[in-house]
Amino acid sequence: MKTDRFKKVAAAAAVSAGNYIAKNVGKIKSIRYKGETNIVTDIDKRAEDIIIGAIKKSYPRHNFLAEEKTYLKRESDFTWIIDPIDGTTNFLHGFPFFCVSVALAYREKVIVGVVYDPSKNELFHAEHKKGAFLNRKRIRVSGVREVKKALLSTGFAYNVKKAKRNNVNNFAKFLKTSQAIRRPGSAALDICYVACGRFDGFWELRLSPWDTAAGFRIVEEAGGRVTKFDGTKYTIYDQEILVSNSRIHARMVKTLLT
Repeated sequence: MKTDRFKKVAAAAAVSAGNYIAKNVGKIKSIRYKGETNIVTDIDKRAEDIIIGAIKKSYPRHNFLAEEKTYLKRESDFTWIIDPIDGTTNFLHGFPFFCVSVALAYREKVIVGVVYDPSKNELFHAEHKKGAFLNRKRIRVSGVREVKKALLSTGFAYNVKKAKRNNVNNFAKFLKTSQAIRRPGSAALDICYVACGRFDGFWELRLSPWDTAAGFRIVEEAGGRVTKFDGTKYTIYDQEILVSNSRIHARMVKTLLT
């Protein structure tokens, strides 16, 4: 299947939305809470409209699964999976770690992934079996082979204060066994950072397809590995994800299962 056209459309839509987002840092007019700490702004909604509108011009009959809109189901094998702002809390506070995430799945297999960071003007992108890129430069995962030398990242679900399975114990375990842990607040970017070697591993609970779909394609194309915590096959609809440079994956699985 030729995917280059899909990738170009996804990238153009993501960059267009990202430019709009960047111009509106500090200009939020409305905030709505979907939960105690799960927020959505008017900027999220408009950015999503920009992405869907741009893609519809080329593929009006495709399906859409986007964070702020109802699932648009049509008679198509193609589904666009969209997060207009991954890291909305960061965006709200002016903390420059947020991004636009756009993926395309064909019969539930992700074939294209694009993640755009407007703060750094960094465009991560990948197509199935064609490698992963940051802007125009090919990227690969790190060569770190020991968890004790690894820089890891993670996150916590919006219901972390109430959920029994809340990732706090996992955080404590890796805090003692890794070189260091970061918690930047955007899963899509965290995964891309594993893809380009800035992080060596990432894990998190209770993410949604729009958080992981694009990054999933990008990190696998960069030589990384993606599974559930127990090392079994991951799908974008699973509630746990473990991402690594492949070399430390088995050890991370062991830690998570301990």
